[in-house]
Amino acid sequence: MPLAQEQQLQEQQLQEQLAPVYVAIDKGQESSVQTLVNSLHPAEIAFLIESLPDEEQRARIWALVAIELKGETLTHLNDYIRLQFIESMPTNELVVTTRTMDHDDMADLLPDMPDVVSRVLLQSMETQHRERLESVLSYAEDSAGGLMNTDTISIRTDISLETVMRYLRFLGQIPDTTDNLIVVNKAGFYQGVLYLSDLLTSDPELSVASVMNTKLRGINASTEQTEVAALFERRDLITAPVVDDLGYLLGRITIDDIVDVIRDEGEHTFMSQAGLSEEDDMFAPVFSSSKRRALWLGVNLLTALLASSVIGMFQVTIEKVVALAVLMPIVASMGGVAGSQTLTLVIRGMALGQLSSKNYQSLMIKELSVSLINGILWALVLAIISGFWFSSQTLAIVIGFAVVINLVVAAFSGVVIPLLLDKAGADPALAGGVFLTTVTDVVGFFAFLGLASIMLV
Repeated sequence: MPLAQEQQLQEQQLQEQLAPVYVAIDKGQESSVQTLVNSLHPAEIAFLIESLPDEEQRARIWALVAIELKGETLTHLNDYIRLQFIESMPTNELVVTTRTMDHDDMADLLPDMPDVVSRVLLQSMETQHRERLESVLSYAEDSAGGLMNTDTISIRTDISLETVMRYLRFLGQIPDTTDNLIVVNKAGFYQGVLYLSDLLTSDPELSVASVMNTKLRGINASTEQTEVAALFERRDLITAPVVDDLGYLLGRITIDDIVDVIRDEGEHTFMSQAGLSEEDDMFAPVFSSSKRRALWLGVNLLTALLASSVIGMFQVTIEKVVALAVLMPIVASMGGVAGSQTLTLVIRGMALGQLSSKNYQSLMIKELSVSLINGILWALVLAIISGFWFSSQTLAIVIGFAVVINLVVAAFSGVVIPLLLDKAGADPALAGGVFLTTVTDVVGFFAFLGLASIMLV
């Protein structure tokens, strides 16, 4: 089943699961709502709250959520709603809510917490747990160090598998999504991993050193999260160790955190193309939503005025040949579509780490070739249509050449613009489309009307 269909099916199943909750909310059956809500997973509670358009309704549902579920639920809410709930909760409730959370989730929430809550929480923690949390907080949120969980089980190389089994039985439980035990030396430096499958199927008398896997390298804590996600995808990892520059074990990253990264990156790219943020609340107040969107509408207005000024330069030509006004949008539209295809391909390659200074020239040549072939093909089609439509061979030649020029320029821009934005520290997904549209409009209009003023007037 395709990924999009599978996701749609999961969302449909979730909506069916939440249907009784919506019915109970509409009927005002508070006790039923409380029972139903607290039977949900924290991610499903967050989904329910975000789908409610009324802020008072959200607050009432939040008040019914059990204290032990609130911490993880906060991590699944978007920034706008999360901040609202945090600001409304008393200090003691915030401390209790976050105290039992995993260190990586707690590190995500602490920056949003009031200073007094962060201070009380840190002071109330055991020294070992506080040091682990501070270790996570010392790294950027979008790095491997920011993603890692310090709740790990580490073992030494010189012990037997039987000793490892006794140690696990002594612990009584292991962290969630554990598929391996991390092997370190006496000083705590990473050596490799012992997969649980190997532990269970190998001779108990064998040493850890003889069975462990040394091919899985530790991920440096400063590695960007997109690169970590690509590594998990390429190697089909469930967990991976995180180390510092010297190779000292710091923690581990689990697949659930990587799924969140992949989802967030996908939402970011999709929303950025419209000048929006993936953290925007769908039911946020009108004024705040209007303010956030006004900037990109203003930028779009400026680019539209630039394109219009090009048209104004050829006003006399358009007045003499009215057919130009009919065909002009086609040239710009063809360039916009071709450029967007290249832009999307380049941004995806950059996100996956597949595009670099070593291969971007090859991509440029390939995209220019594709655009040239498509440009010639559709220029011929459009030339034939416009020639018969307006009974003008010259007009057919003009629009044909304009389409070829604009498609080639669009492909060039689709490669260059995101690379330049990335070097400048800007987000290609957010600003790339705006700049590309400007280029294809301006070049398309200028090429079409410029050629028309030379050949038709």
